[in-house]
Amino acid sequence: MQVPFIKMHGLGNDFVVLDGRSAALPTIDAGLAAALANRHTGIGCDQLVVLEPSTVADLRVRFFNADGTESPACGNATRAVGLLLGTAATLETLAGVLHAAPAGDGIAVDMGEPRFAWEQIPLAYALDTLTLPVGWEDLTQPVAVNVGNPHVIFFVPDCQAVPLDRLGPLIEHDPLFPERVNVNVATVEGRSAIRLRVWERGTGLTLACGTGACATAVGAMRRGLVDRTVRVTLPGGTLTIAWGEDNRITMTGPATESFRGTFELGRFAA
Repeated sequence: MQVPFIKMHGLGNDFVVLDGRSAALPTIDAGLAAALANRHTGIGCDQLVVLEPSTVADLRVRFFNADGTESPACGNATRAVGLLLGTAATLETLAGVLHAAPAGDGIAVDMGEPRFAWEQIPLAYALDTLTLPVGWEDLTQPVAVNVGNPHVIFFVPDCQAVPLDRLGPLIEHDPLFPERVNVNVATVEGRSAIRLRVWERGTGLTLACGTGACATAVGAMRRGLVDRTVRVTLPGGTLTIAWGEDNRITMTGPATESFRGTFELGRFAA
């Protein structure tokens, strides 16, 4: 069985998109997702994105990390889907119904409301999520935010100097985070500018992470470090994040279609 796919990226955070809205797709499980994401023997991507019909929105979107685990949200991939659609649309996700629409040269996504309660992150036990009294070597006292998936954010003098490839997996798998966690290290460069690197749960170091940018911006806003609209620069490029008075987060940035192709299902399915 030949299955068509679309390769896309948002600031270098790359995706394989399977469109099952009009034609049925094979069963997507963790094994198939991980096999397709493998950069040596598969197509290669940070996330597999699956489009399906929806009864509550214009379409349903599912996100699978490179290790095959399913994630409730992926901001960069949501922008990529918005680019494919080319018009304003509602998207059903495990994190709720999101809204995507063209905005200038990019796509704006309403990412919904952030959550701050310890059980909403979730944490293993009650802690102050604005300043978690925990640390891993020089990374201490992070903010915890859930924006569809869980994030901790460490504000540091120089995010480039942090050995995130080593500390990221330690923090991701710490028992404090029963559903694991995305790890962000951020440097505030002014009232409207943040520099960010992200260790993404189930994927590892990425060139960009949309939900990480949202979580980091909101965390900095809660601490009074930046204004309510801020530019977040990641290794792959810059996103604009706004946290409105209605408590909803809007993320705006580019997305790109790289190429289209097909794969033989029998090469990947168990």
